[in-house]
Amino acid sequence: MASYLLAIDQGTTSSRAILFDREGHSVAIAQREFPQQFPADGWVEHDPEAIWNTVVETCREVLGRQEVAAEDIAGIGITNQRETTLLWDRVSGEPLHNAIVWQDRRTAETCQSLRDAGHTELVQSRTGLLIDPYFSATKLAWLLDHVEGARERAERGELAFGTVDSFLIWRLTGGRVHATDATNASRTALFDIHEQRWDPELLDLFGIPASVLPEVKDSSDDFGRSRADVLGVELPIAGVAGDQQAALVGQACFTPGMGKSTYGTGCFMIVNTGEQAEVSRNRLLTTVGYRLNGVPTYAMEGSIFVAGATVQWLRDGLKLFADAAETESLASETSSGHSVYLVPAFTGLGAPHWDPKARGAILGLTRDTGIADIVAAGLQAVCYQTRDLQVCMSDDMSTPPGTLRVDGGMVANNWVMQFLSDMLGVRVDRPEVLETTALGAAYLAGLRLGWYRDLDEIASLWRCGSSFRPGMADDERERLYRGWLEAVARVRSTPAGEAPSS
Repeated sequence: MASYLLAIDQGTTSSRAILFDREGHSVAIAQREFPQQFPADGWVEHDPEAIWNTVVETCREVLGRQEVAAEDIAGIGITNQRETTLLWDRVSGEPLHNAIVWQDRRTAETCQSLRDAGHTELVQSRTGLLIDPYFSATKLAWLLDHVEGARERAERGELAFGTVDSFLIWRLTGGRVHATDATNASRTALFDIHEQRWDPELLDLFGIPASVLPEVKDSSDDFGRSRADVLGVELPIAGVAGDQQAALVGQACFTPGMGKSTYGTGCFMIVNTGEQAEVSRNRLLTTVGYRLNGVPTYAMEGSIFVAGATVQWLRDGLKLFADAAETESLASETSSGHSVYLVPAFTGLGAPHWDPKARGAILGLTRDTGIADIVAAGLQAVCYQTRDLQVCMSDDMSTPPGTLRVDGGMVANNWVMQFLSDMLGVRVDRPEVLETTALGAAYLAGLRLGWYRDLDEIASLWRCGSSFRPGMADDERERLYRGWLEAVARVRSTPAGEAPSS
């Protein structure tokens, strides 16, 4: 009997491979960072070959680290940075251009033109999304229009489009399978989340030929088998989900009203809404949480573009510390009520503002401001942004989460987690297994392969590692949050409540 599931977690700044046993314990991890490319203001790209190479390298390393034979692996689950857009040759598998990353804002003017033309209601009613450069549709249209000959080749059926999961599936299967799952499809702005199909009217609106699109499958499904030359034996690819939806599964948020927040490069708060695709009054997103046996479970999501990336910038850009682990002790040197606010709008603002032209700022500096104050402000910004989402969800939902499950690299920082609980005024639960994004992909694969009977069995495996409870006075919480809102207003390209212009 195979003993492990292999999860591929292809993220924005690194690729990881993780082995999990049947109880959901992480047995071994391998990780490789890869370069970020910024060819112009607001543009973010990745080299597709760097993505592929780091995935293969980490998969091979993690097996070697545990001296695990490929025959000990039951199957593969894939989770990925969402919305990031690739276009490649159907015969050679060669990408036509760098991947355009989800953070990229190059299509802001195109999106504004579509909004001005009155297409917002159509897009939101079909996809649950807003018209924004964040999503794949305008990125793909940009590639078709700016890569020489791409549109003509696409029309002839020579090219394939995909988010990162599709690209990895294609490469792993040697081009035998061109597929994605419903969660990733739901982030393209081309997929009708109610009918669960690519939408012809949206394809026409964005100028996308249907011939480039992958097949949409369940999140737990047959995605083909990996080539034997990758890991030494063919392995079934049995689970796929975008990173935030995979974390929803890994956190076992299977009951409507349960929610999780993931703190990676960005921050993403998702609440399960069950069979109802609830529409936000506050510019949050309606998305597919997961799809099993052809039946979608929906979720409401708030997306923050920059979270852990703030720490990376403070480390690599400002060089305020050498290791992210130092931020906890630095922040502990300050009082929570210090006057500094850091608004990390490096690539615009996400939910609920959706302002692609906003830019970052550090506000409230005084003569005695030091490194610790700026570091603390960067960490607090993540918590303030989560409060923004909580306020919106509390207005949108009859029963918003009274407890928040958290995961991602930043949650290892106890100072951040306590401030998050204080700012939200709710209990924050950190699981024993912090790699919940990869764990969700493994669970989805295990469900398909018969390792788990159902979601209830998976839910029984969730274990709380630490809980953080609010201890801040209400008036202090509100005073600090008002200061944050004032700081955000200073960096916005338009007043709050107004749609940003191009």
